[in-house]
Amino acid sequence: MTVPCQQSPVLAGSATLAALGALVLYLAKPSGYGKYSESLMPAATRLPARAAWFLQELPSFAVPAGILAQHPRSLFGQPATVLLGLFCAHYFHRTFVYSLLTRGRPFPVVFLVRGFVFCTGNGLLQGYYLIYCAEYPAEWYTDIRFTLGVFLFILGMGINIQSDYILRQLRKPGEVIYRIPQGGLFTYVSGANFLGEIIEWIGYALATWSLPALAFAFFSLCFLALRAFHHHRFYLKMFEDYPKSRKALIPFIL
Repeated sequence: MTVPCQQSPVLAGSATLAALGALVLYLAKPSGYGKYSESLMPAATRLPARAAWFLQELPSFAVPAGILAQHPRSLFGQPATVLLGLFCAHYFHRTFVYSLLTRGRPFPVVFLVRGFVFCTGNGLLQGYYLIYCAEYPAEWYTDIRFTLGVFLFILGMGINIQSDYILRQLRKPGEVIYRIPQGGLFTYVSGANFLGEIIEWIGYALATWSLPALAFAFFSLCFLALRAFHHHRFYLKMFEDYPKSRKALIPFIL
């Protein structure tokens, strides 16, 4: 049985993502995990970073993958299923690779719960829209929006994975000290991992040409750009020899 597309929840979900992004910028506060968790939430109950990241990211993979698995169309057939497959690929890596390799600080449970709710809602929104609402012409695979968007998505994911690898190498297992990241796009910006993920979701929004993806790209830009600027300020304060030419997020500019 075909599930009819309901536009109202799609619009509501997209508006919520955009509003959350705007709220993040308005508050302009560091997120209370990672290097900021001890100062912002000293008494918070915490989980080990690997378990927390796994649990938080899991619904972003499981929810759309479940929607995809129930749909009769082939993963490599219609553009919508291929695009949702890209979304699932990102969160497969975040859930089953990144989370099991991270050497981050213990994660406040309150942020885990917030992240879990966000990832569940966003996974449902992106999956529902692409499978039950999106309509693409047969020639979408050759459309410049699709080809350029997928290129940016793959480029951004590559930057993100490489940057995460560089950050992991700065610590031995069990260490919580900070060192200056070097190499890759860290040569030019403090938030190379964040820049990679922003490029990913801009590419995804372009390839899907959809309101939910655009809203998610906007939220990601707001959240990750702010985090990059806080990281940059943190590094400048902590390290006297931090490269003065290095920018926060955009090479040579910002």
